[in-house]
Formats: sequence, structure tokens, C-alpha cells
Amino acid sequence: VEQYKRKIVREMILKEKKRADGRGLKDVRDISIKTNILPSAHGSCLFTRGETQALVVCTIGDKSAAQMYELITSKGPEYEHFMVHYNFPPYSVGEAKPIGAPSRRELGHGNLAKRALEPVVEILDDKTIRVVSEILESNGSSSMATVCGGSLALKAANIDITDLVAGVAMGLVIEGDEYAILTDIMGLEDHDGDMDFKVAGTKDGITALQMDIKIGGIKDHILKEALLQAKDARLHILNIMEEASKKIEINEENLPTTKTLDINPSKIAQIIGQAGKRIKEIIEKFEVTIDIDREKGKVKVTGKNRPKVIAACEHIKEVTKDSWLEIPKFKEGEILRGKVKRVTNFGAFIELKDNIDGLLHISKLSDQRVDRVEDVINIGDEVEVEILSQKGHKIELALRKVLK
Repeated sequence: VEQYKRKIVREMILKEKKRADGRGLKDVRDISIKTNILPSAHGSCLFTRGETQALVVCTIGDKSAAQMYELITSKGPEYEHFMVHYNFPPYSVGEAKPIGAPSRRELGHGNLAKRALEPVVEILDDKTIRVVSEILESNGSSSMATVCGGSLALKAANIDITDLVAGVAMGLVIEGDEYAILTDIMGLEDHDGDMDFKVAGTKDGITALQMDIKIGGIKDHILKEALLQAKDARLHILNIMEEASKKIEINEENLPTTKTLDINPSKIAQIIGQAGKRIKEIIEKFEVTIDIDREKGKVKVTGKNRPKVIAACEHIKEVTKDSWLEIPKFKEGEILRGKVKRVTNFGAFIELKDNIDGLLHISKLSDQRVDRVEDVINIGDEVEVEILSQKGHKIELALRKVLK
């Protein structure tokens, strides 16, 4: 039965120039596109072509989210800042099987989609982009649906790409000198045909190719014809994708925001604060991450909430507006009250006014030898201290008495 079915499918294509679903040899299946259908995702696209459907999601992270890997030939770890993952669950083809680790096929299709999309994406070391394609139903060419959906998901996540990328799978049926090239093959044509030739690219050129054939090889003129036929299909798909991209509504509230500030390098210390105190407070208060380039005076603020990122930037500007004026000037011999904030084996840090900390060395706790700081003071104690010296942020103290 299987052989008879294969014979009928191939004869229909070669003799009648008709396909099992009624399409002509160069016809592309109907395409439906919906963007940002997932309310909490950075960018998403539901791409449907015939009975093949891919839900592609794009997520943006900072450099810490990059995938680390090692090569035998490399001296240290490498980092991948652009990832494309392809998942083909059994239910997409009507099978009730358990979902396990990614198969070789899934890894290969993900890598193919990555190679197709990578040329149009600006990949930066301070950003990580992950595209995940979940195949919801499949009847051929799901990897090319991933390319199309991935391109639009990147757009939907407000990532600057140089152009949209589309993909199409080309097929071939050949008997002797007679042959037919098929555009946008479905599962039946992949199974009973002689070639699965995946072609992805922009309107200007090809970004990725992959050919699987069941025959010894194909002649040059057939390859050329297949590429030209694929170009027509690609441009047709790109026109549909272009129209869909114009209707994208960006999920502004969900997108991570990055702002870069130019700060006088001499004032970077004020952002960091004593022992990193101030920068930790900013990070916790505004829920952001901060990267600092001391030499260039570049401060990069990244967060999931745009208003909080802007507020953090304004706070940093205020802090560095006149940095050194914000550091209180103390006089030697001045008596102040403070609270024990942290205890170490060499002394204690006392919080003074304006959130400035001073070091009370263990040798300055008493005229007598002190073996343990906790024998004299503990965290939370109110103390009276004397200013011994001040050099910028570094303040040395001596204990006058414990107030508790």
C-alpha cells in the first residue's frame, strides 16, 4: 500500500503537475501571522503555514545570561550571546509520547535557524538574545517556519535587525530525465520525494542552506532552478511578513531597558560608595543591574522595568552631580554618635551621619588589649566616637564610650 501510494503521489506531480493538496508546483501554502500574542513575553510570533505552526518566543537578557561552553581548541570558556532553540514535541504530529532531551534533529534544526537569523542580528557582548521555537503542529518545513517566526519575534521584541528573514523548503521528484521541483513541501512530499532543500534568506540574498537528498546527487541546472524557484517563494513570504511587521505592537512594559550614562571617571567612586554600599543600595532600590567602565566613565543601567531604570539613572546623575561636596568633612578630634553596623576580626564599622561609615580599629576600642571586638561592642550598639583622621571616604575612629 505504501509503495502504491508513493507511486501515485509521484506520478501526479510528474504527469499532471498537481500535488496531493491541490496546489500547483510553485504554490506556497496559506500563511497566517500573529505577533506578541503572549502578554508577558518580550517578543512572540505565531507563524502558521498550512498545517505547520510554530510559536516562536524571543527573550532578552544581559551578558550574565549568555551560554558558556568550552572547546578543545580554546584556552578558556566561550560565551554564546545569541541562541535559537527548536522544540518538536510529539503532540505536534499527533503522538502521545513523553518529552525527553532534545534530539539530534531538534539540535540541528535549531542550529540551522540560528545560522539563518544570525546575519541580520547585531550581537553585543553586553546582551543575550534567546529565541525558542515551539512547534505546535507539523506537516513539513517546521524549521523554516521557525526562521520566519523567529525573524518576526525579534522584531516584536524591539530588537534592531537589518532585514526580515524567511525560509522555504523545496522538494524534488525525479524519474530518469523527467523531474519536477516543488515549492514549500509538506510532510507527504518530503517522505515520498527525493529532496528536502531548505533555503532561508532576506530579499537581498541567502543566509542559510541545507539539503537532504535520497538520490546520488542532482545536476547543476536543477540546483539553479530550485534556487530561483525558492527565491520567488521567499519574496512572496517576505511580503506577507513585511505587512505583519507593520502591525506589531511592542510590549514596552515587559522589555528590559538599558541606559548608558557618561560620568566623570573621578566620580565613579561616589556611585560605588564605601565597600560597594551605595551601588548595592541603588541596585536593590530600583531593581536594576549596573555595569561600570572606570576608564571610560561609562555606567550602564539595565532593568526589566523602564520607569525604574530611568529613576536609577536620575539618582546616579544626582549622586555624581557634585560628588565630593556630598562627602561630609569631619574635623580631627570631633566627637560624634554612631551605630555599630558591622563587626570584623580587626574592628568595627560605625555608621555616622549621612550614611557615612567609619572604621573603629580593634586597637582603638580601649587602652587595654582587646582580644575580641564583641567583648566591647556588638552590632546595633550606640556608641560615641572620636574622629582621628579622614581621607576622602576613609575615616578612622576611636571609641569614647558605649551608649547602648
